[in-house]
Amino acid sequence: MNITRREFIVRSGAAACAVGLRPRALRAGDAPPREAMHYETAEGGLVRCLLCPRGCAIAPGLRGHCKVRRNDGGKLRTLVFGRPCTFHNDPIEKKPLFHFLPGTTAFSLATAGCNIECRFCQNWQISQAGPEDVDSVWMPPEDVISRAVREGSPSIAYTYSEPVVFYEYVHETARLGKARGLRSVMITNGFIREKPMRDLLPHLAAVKVDLKSFTEKFYRDTCDGALAPVLDTLRLLKRTGIWHEVVVLLVPTLNDSDDELTGLCRWVKRELGPSTPLHFTRFHPTYKIRNLPPTPVATLERARAIGMREGLQFVYLGNVPGHPGENTCCPKCGKTLVTRVAYRVDASGIKNASCRFCGFPIAGVWA
Repeated sequence: MNITRREFIVRSGAAACAVGLRPRALRAGDAPPREAMHYETAEGGLVRCLLCPRGCAIAPGLRGHCKVRRNDGGKLRTLVFGRPCTFHNDPIEKKPLFHFLPGTTAFSLATAGCNIECRFCQNWQISQAGPEDVDSVWMPPEDVISRAVREGSPSIAYTYSEPVVFYEYVHETARLGKARGLRSVMITNGFIREKPMRDLLPHLAAVKVDLKSFTEKFYRDTCDGALAPVLDTLRLLKRTGIWHEVVVLLVPTLNDSDDELTGLCRWVKRELGPSTPLHFTRFHPTYKIRNLPPTPVATLERARAIGMREGLQFVYLGNVPGHPGENTCCPKCGKTLVTRVAYRVDASGIKNASCRFCGFPIAGVWA
């Protein structure tokens, strides 16, 4: 059955409720606005948010660009702490994270809001909404952790919309989860300032960054964002040593030229290293870009060939189920180490974080 990703998320949340994971509906007094982290006060009752590069200056009673952070009498408060609007137990490969605990699941959740607006957003109904625009539930960090444990998931994923804007919820859940032996992974656009990202990293186990393009023009015109801060975030991940993977959604005619892809692959190799997994995924028309066709598979294969030619060891294709470009092969002997078909995973080619055939070390978190 062909359904959209948004429909899948909604149905998944309903299915989770049906099998006994129903969270308590919001009641009066639940999820009161909590004071945000990373802001400063300014003259005239303004507060300046220091979470993302926008640096919104917010007047009393108003919200920032993300719709979920409000100036309440000179204090910046988050309106979505403990208020996910969707949740599900997902395969970790759906994030996608290919070199992080393959074959396991991650208890995944999101709140409303985002700090950019991609014209091709697959989850725009929640990412471009305020908390009052979506049905949310009361699920404080302790409940998230309990649900992950009950589901047998070794990790919690903050995903679907943009975790940067529900930063405080991520921070506390990840901190408490780590104390319970749960790992947290952040699925993000990377549009965040260095200090809040650096403060969050000790509580995270992995980060997947959606790199929208390798040009400022694309970020400005198609995402209402900026490229440079995202590259800074990726450099920070590399410096701190946290596991990270990069995903690029290829939109026909907008970010798929040979020149752009070559420059992107060279940057990844130089700044992040040749063993950083790079995923090229297939676009499908949605939201505000419906006039373009789905990305041809040949375009994805061309992008992968460019990445391999430029010396990247792990270049993957996404949204093309069953394509061999989803598999992990040893950069030294060429043997297939991990096969992936529709979230069915066989990682038997990995032994002690190395190729079981020739012993070449394979970067990632395997156990």
